[in-house]
Amino acid sequence: MNKKPSIENVEPKPIDLIRTWGERGYSIGFTNGCFDLIHPGHISLLHHAKNECDKLVVGLNSDSSVKKLKGKDRPIQKENARATVLLALKDVDAVIIFNEETPIKLIKLIKPDVLIKGGDYKIDNIVGAEFIQQNGGRVVLSDYKNGHSTSEIIKKIGS
Repeated sequence: MNKKPSIENVEPKPIDLIRTWGERGYSIGFTNGCFDLIHPGHISLLHHAKNECDKLVVGLNSDSSVKKLKGKDRPIQKENARATVLLALKDVDAVIIFNEETPIKLIKLIKPDVLIKGGDYKIDNIVGAEFIQQNGGRVVLSDYKNGHSTSEIIKKIGS
């Protein structure tokens, strides 16, 4: 039985694990986000992403990164809680928390074969897309599940 890495092993072991997967011929997929209050749109993205690769790595915005992107009241859940939830999902093989506002450094470090984002993005606007394509990888858009948004869930709870 393959055991997933625990959240305590976020740095640096997942990088070593990802390199080992690559050396063994597994295709590596990458997606990223805040993943605060997991909802059906997140699940759909992760499931589609896993279907595009052998091993799926999720870049998770740190708490400080989420605050910069979403505002002082976010995230709702701390980064370790968000990472633990992601690692519990069958489609996620590794989670790496990053502090920057974008995952470009992480993408360049991992060099995934496939970069997957939600269908609400355009390939030209996806951070790392050009790097992936220049290195022979693919950029894939998942179907966008309209009506599923953490921000909308928070608004609904607050009303």
